[in-house]
Amino acid sequence: MLKIGVLGLQGAFREHKQSIEACGHEALIIKKKEQLQEVDGLILPGGESTTMRRLIERYDFFEALQQFGQSGKPIFGTCAGLILLATNIQGQDDAHLKLMDMVVARNAFGRQRESFETKLNIKGVTDDFEAVFIRAPYIAEVKEDTEVLATYDGKIVAAQQKHYLAAAFHPELTDDHHLVQYFIEMVKKYKLKLAAH
Repeated sequence: MLKIGVLGLQGAFREHKQSIEACGHEALIIKKKEQLQEVDGLILPGGESTTMRRLIERYDFFEALQQFGQSGKPIFGTCAGLILLATNIQGQDDAHLKLMDMVVARNAFGRQRESFETKLNIKGVTDDFEAVFIRAPYIAEVKEDTEVLATYDGKIVAAQQKHYLAAAFHPELTDDHHLVQYFIEMVKKYKLKLAAH
């Protein structure tokens, strides 16, 4: 059984916890940076990326999160979490954690009232994933070593680069746990790999 952390500073972290548990694994809501040492993988939930960044600074999470990613432990960023992971944000001089090599566009699908749901074909995951987009970003550019897992309207909405996974939508807001299960498989793989070294 794996232990997956969900950053619990702001946003939809409780729903992610339920999703991890529905996949048969243990979930830990991370409120202190020391707790990162207890988990095998981490989800950065949706919410408000600027608020999250402030809370990450306030609770001294910044370096701890960067080290977590650099150590090879998988991180899954959804919606605002995707923005936190990116190395570049369109129209901003500075990005946040700069862990996943991509350029993102914030609120790219419009504001709150332009929220929508759609079926997505996610490569290697499922071909009819119920995706909920709320003030969603999208990925404008990725590097060669990044696999595009899903697009919507010609825009990249899910991608994986090594042990980083990013989705522009909210997988935790439906009963479809395919994508969380996919992340858990990533965590499993990396745990075995780390154990082998």
